[in-house]
Amino acid sequence: MEFLGFTLDAAALTESAITIAIKIGLALLIFWAGRWLAKKLVTFANRLMIRSHLETTAANFLSRLLYGILLVVVVLAALNQVGVHTTSVVAILGGAAVAIGLSLKDQLSNFAAGIMIVTFRPFIKGDYVQISSYTGTVAEITLVNTHLTTINNHDVIIPNSDITTSAVINYTALPNRRVDITIGVGYDANLKTAKALILKLAKENPMSFNDPEPIVRVTNLGDNAVDLTLNVWTTNADWWSMQCDLLEQFKEVFDNEKIDIPFPQRSVHIKGLDQMINTMDQSQKLPMDKKS
Repeated sequence: MEFLGFTLDAAALTESAITIAIKIGLALLIFWAGRWLAKKLVTFANRLMIRSHLETTAANFLSRLLYGILLVVVVLAALNQVGVHTTSVVAILGGAAVAIGLSLKDQLSNFAAGIMIVTFRPFIKGDYVQISSYTGTVAEITLVNTHLTTINNHDVIIPNSDITTSAVINYTALPNRRVDITIGVGYDANLKTAKALILKLAKENPMSFNDPEPIVRVTNLGDNAVDLTLNVWTTNADWWSMQCDLLEQFKEVFDNEKIDIPFPQRSVHIKGLDQMINTMDQSQKLPMDKKS
């Protein structure tokens, strides 16, 4: 058989076409079967991670990452069946990954930090935390940043890489919390009476714990006052309410018992003031000249 001056072997062409069709069919079969198997494996892995109490965000991300890796393996196996040299494809993918990594290094840093946060869980959604100079309730944790809602309803967005490199205070990690209130009394006040009044109010408060028992100590002899510090325990939910209630009660009872809560004062001494006053007094005592 001739075509455009070339002699064609129909049998060889038919055989080649059948071989190529078989290879393409096998490649498609490998792709579809591999993708189905990858989905099943990812679903099984996701269930295992959820049962192990891994954070949902981390479980979903790891599942998608595993599916992506398995899908790449399946595609390479399918291409290899067709006859494509996968070594060069892997090299191209590796180079592209390096280029993307260099251009998105900051985002990848946040991304890696997000994986650490959702894996090790220093805090979870709903916790009241302090991160650097920001304090608020954790509203959302993503793989790039974390959202805090402050008490005045501001949404603070913090990159995850900043969180992993700074100290984090989780105020709600433990069920109970200690209230520390410092109040100053005058130096002429009876300290035993003042301490007894503070303890009485702390023990009578329905939100306070009797174990550990409330304690009042003298913590400082200041320039203007003697500082008394109360340590009393309560739940995290009642911490703020009890602190505000006790502060108001301390002010009322100290006013009723005539215990002074001094404010900062400063004594000013003017050098030579007495001599100036004496000179002025002497000048006022001099007789006035009579008119002639």
